[in-house]
Amino acid sequence: MSRIALVTLVVDDYDEAVRFYTEALGFRLVEDAPRPDGSRWVVVAPTSVDGAGTGLLLARAKGEDQRARVGDQIGGRVGFFLHTDDFARDHARMLAAGVTFLEEPRHEPYGSVAVFQDLYGNRWDLLQPAA
Repeated sequence: MSRIALVTLVVDDYDEAVRFYTEALGFRLVEDAPRPDGSRWVVVAPTSVDGAGTGLLLARAKGEDQRARVGDQIGGRVGFFLHTDDFARDHARMLAAGVTFLEEPRHEPYGSVAVFQDLYGNRWDLLQPAA
């Protein structure tokens, strides 16, 4: 069996990114280890009942090319999909934590959804799939 374990997300600052993902989105800090080159190996992941799922490797941008991509790694499209088992609960919690939603919640045949942005402007769907 194969699965995608990590997806790299280029960020400006490790600590501000960890704060956003753990405090505003409710992720857990899986690992934060220094590396010999002065960088850090920082992994956050959504909390799930079974512990399965894909984590985010938060990688601090190096050089102008990477810094230019912070916040727009997907060309302005929704690039990340955060599933929930209780849309109303998580939407309210995220709003209270200061997360910016770009639209009002909507109900589609595939589930309840609203687009939000992370602290850098990357677009995400908060999605409760239809039963």
